[in-house]
Amino acid sequence: MADAPDPAANQPAGYVPPKVWTWEQPSGGQFANINRPISGATHEKELPVGRHPLQLYSLGTPNGQKVTILLEELLAAGHAGAEYDAWKIDIGEGDQFGSGFVRINPNSKIPALVDRSVDPALRIFESGAILIYLAEKFGAFLPTDPAKRAATLSWLMWQMGSAPFLGGGFGHFYAYAPFKIEYAINRYAMEVKRQYHVLDTHLAEHRYLAGDDYTIADMAVWPWYGGVARGDAYGDAAEFLNTAEYTHFNRWAAEVAAREPVQRGRLVNRGSGPEEFRLAERHTAGDIDAIRARMKAAGA
Repeated sequence: MADAPDPAANQPAGYVPPKVWTWEQPSGGQFANINRPISGATHEKELPVGRHPLQLYSLGTPNGQKVTILLEELLAAGHAGAEYDAWKIDIGEGDQFGSGFVRINPNSKIPALVDRSVDPALRIFESGAILIYLAEKFGAFLPTDPAKRAATLSWLMWQMGSAPFLGGGFGHFYAYAPFKIEYAINRYAMEVKRQYHVLDTHLAEHRYLAGDDYTIADMAVWPWYGGVARGDAYGDAAEFLNTAEYTHFNRWAAEVAAREPVQRGRLVNRGSGPEEFRLAERHTAGDIDAIRARMKAAGA
């Protein structure tokens, strides 16, 4: 039988996991102020409601971008019923723990959607569920052919299952943890590199993830994996992971990034970047137009 690990080699030195874990101190890292081991509301706060049928409560993270990209794609395709109000949920300030938000999503994660075009209004949470709901509601970006639909949903679920290793695993330990841990960074960098290779190998033989059709699978994967490769997340992670070597993936990522609705959708509910280029709320197409005009004038 192998010898038990020496606690002196643990981090911190001498640490031994207790028989039963209890929450006795902040977890540390960038999001320590909002992390807690219980669910539910921490304060009373009702959510605003705009004039459009769809009310989105979100933030311009990769998960939030998935939905705003789809909504902008639907509008560009002529689906007027996809007009929406997008309200910023500042997760750094704990907005997701307000009573109104928790009523929509008891898991307190963005994005969350309310469809008020039906009676009673429907609440939908989890980004993948929102993508499927909207695609089915408008009959777009989710093929009806059984094989193509299966491929689309398979890649959508691949993203939902894989991205936590990219964000909560690699991203946390590489960019957000209070100190660098070689073992953790290497462990998650290896898995993320494997995921990029999965995408690169598949896209060597397919234009889009589900084949020839651009679908909600592409909209789900691009903000996460395309965002890191573009340098939009986790500092210099693109260089560290050498994402430039994935030529087929980068061909696909560039094609998706060039789409007008993608460029528009990724601007909504932004919480980072230059203040003048942030769009906290979106209520009309003109809100995005104004931000894009500022960016063009500044050469951004």
